[in-house]
Amino acid sequence: MEPMQTNIEKNVMRRVHLMRLLGLIISTVVLALITLTLALWGIGRQVWVARVFENAPDDFTDLPRFYLAAFNHTRLIVQALAVLTFVSFIYIARSTYRALVDFFTPSRV
Repeated sequence: MEPMQTNIEKNVMRRVHLMRLLGLIISTVVLALITLTLALWGIGRQVWVARVFENAPDDFTDLPRFYLAAFNHTRLIVQALAVLTFVSFIYIARSTYRALVDFFTPSRV
């Protein structure tokens, strides 16, 4: 018969798993945060962002078409920075979700 873990042992093991997970993803998440920050800064330097929001339509159904047209009519550097921003944001969101799921899932040890 297998011995039962106490609550203290479960909490310690959960924290050990969290630290191991954080050690694996911290470098890539930091890199993604830096990339996101620099890409947003670059977009801000290349585009007058306030004008984009001023020119946006009031109707929400027209917003996707407006932003797609705005994306298509920008320079290649702005398009690359926008894609880089999107990819970095998705990676950070995915890593955060996985870390939270692993943290809140009880260990099966």
